[in-house]
Amino acid sequence: MISALNQLVDFIDCHLTDEIDIDELAVSLGTTEYHLRRMFSSLAGMPLSEYVRRRRMTVAATDVLEKGELLAIAVRYGYGSAEAFSRAFRSVHGVGPGDVRRDGGPLRTQPQLRFRLALEGNTTMDTRIKERPAFRLIGHSARVPLIHHGPNPHIQAHIASLPAAEHARLKELSNTEPVGLLQVTADVDPDYTEGSELTYLHGVAVAEATPVPEELDVIEVPAGTWAVFHAEGEYPAVLQSTWAATATDWFPSNPWRLRPGPSIVAVLDRSADFSTASCELWLPIERA
Repeated sequence: MISALNQLVDFIDCHLTDEIDIDELAVSLGTTEYHLRRMFSSLAGMPLSEYVRRRRMTVAATDVLEKGELLAIAVRYGYGSAEAFSRAFRSVHGVGPGDVRRDGGPLRTQPQLRFRLALEGNTTMDTRIKERPAFRLIGHSARVPLIHHGPNPHIQAHIASLPAAEHARLKELSNTEPVGLLQVTADVDPDYTEGSELTYLHGVAVAEATPVPEELDVIEVPAGTWAVFHAEGEYPAVLQSTWAATATDWFPSNPWRLRPGPSIVAVLDRSADFSTASCELWLPIERA
């Protein structure tokens, strides 16, 4: 995976003025676009699309300083108008092309990234691999923005809007793994862009043939393999650090990759104020 990511950034730098087909490139690297984008965003701290835009504007700054025709520069870097190019340029450098031509800057450079695997050897991830038949996730869903760090107030508000009796009813409907009340995220942006919308479902897992009350939302989950990561400690920090460790430690060290599908958190035990918790993170995977 580390090699694939470095080949990806090399390819991007060689094709900054071309349309880049990430799906085709991922196949040539022996992986999938979904996994490549998720691993890139997790390790680089930015979406792949944002990195491409920053690199393009870094290199385009030289063309701007050389005072070539702005529309020609815009087209060269894949923009349909000088105005669209100027907006992208300003979003990276903080100033427009005209300011740079007049003042020579300021310019904000995005260096080419290099990925390296740091082997620490002092952290063991408590993981198991599960083969699961098709099942359903049922409950109450909402569209919410993705937040990388700290509690998500939109999810908190969604859960708080459900009466206590509904939590109990949902828990009684659970009849298959993952057991108990679940926190499910689905339809996540492959780039894992903060602020992008995802589907959050507060509910339970039931067998595929289980009748579902009409008022509940349903996510159909096909049969497949899952990596289950156990985590316990301060919540939600321990869960978010486990998410990060799957990208930095587990996937680069194991012959598995992410596949499209919902991510599931099962809270096994928690303190009364939910400041600490023991939980499991279920991620859909396939052989790399």
